Amino acid sequence: MALYVDADACPVKSEAEAVATRLKVRLYVVSNGGLRPSANPLVEMVYVATGADEADKWIAERAGRGDVVVTADIPLAAKCVANGARVLTHAGEPLTPANIGQILATRDLMADLRAADPFRQGSGKGFTKADRSRFLDALDRVLRAAERDVTHD
Repeated sequence: MALYVDADACPVKSEAEAVATRLKVRLYVVSNGGLRPSANPLVEMVYVATGADEADKWIAERAGRGDVVVTADIPLAAKCVANGARVLTHAGEPLTPANIGQILATRDLMADLRAADPFRQGSGKGFTKADRSRFLDALDRVLRAAERDVTHD
């Protein structure tokens, strides 16, 4: 059982580390570099080669049943869900076999709309304290559920 964080542009790295530490779960913080190493023995900083989707590839090759992945990258989430991992967004939204297809289709549709209309480029909404709180609660719940998955095998 492990927790994988797609760390590039992730606003909840410290929260993930706090929950992983409290629950004694191995945490892999995966990025292209530029992140400060953690002194926490449960945390492994993984620096992948610079390039598109290198961190995603590293996580997708490893995450499976009993693991939890934190990412905002919907294609990565879809691969991890297909591999049996539990997935959360930074705002604590679970991505599951029941909803990942629709979320992936919506993402693709929105990308097409943005490509067709250069004025439809808005930035996303800001990350709030409520989002952070929702993430902490959701991560605690999903890690405990993943632990039950592993212990009931």
